[in-house]
Amino acid sequence: MMQEAIFSPFFATVFLTLLVWLYMYIRRISFITSRKLSQKDLAVPGALAQISPPNVSNPSDNLKNLFEIPIIFYALILYLFVTKQVDAVYVNAAWVYVVFRALHSAVHCTFNLIILRFYLYLFSTLAVWFIAIRAALIHFGI
Repeated sequence: MMQEAIFSPFFATVFLTLLVWLYMYIRRISFITSRKLSQKDLAVPGALAQISPPNVSNPSDNLKNLFEIPIIFYALILYLFVTKQVDAVYVNAAWVYVVFRALHSAVHCTFNLIILRFYLYLFSTLAVWFIAIRAALIHFGI
């Protein structure tokens, strides 16, 4: 397997972050213009978050989530590539992560069914922990 194959799920996660970022701004700008909010209304830090309904605040919250566990994912992908350990197991686990993370973002940014979102997050994060534990075991020769 080509080592570069691991960068497809890597960039899919990057572009998921871009999509959520764009969606967040579309929702925010639409809310601000529909409410005719002024600079004064938004001057206090956190003011927008306090007055935003869930369909505006959830994409922002999801974007913040995309800078938590995904950071570990990115670091692991780079580690695997640099150490030339990429194989089909890692690539498939990375795609599992991406698919469940994208589903999590879709749910969080739209209808936000909490229990569904919880399980999607759980499965995506388990894929990252699988990659991390497997890489650590190999690194330590266990």
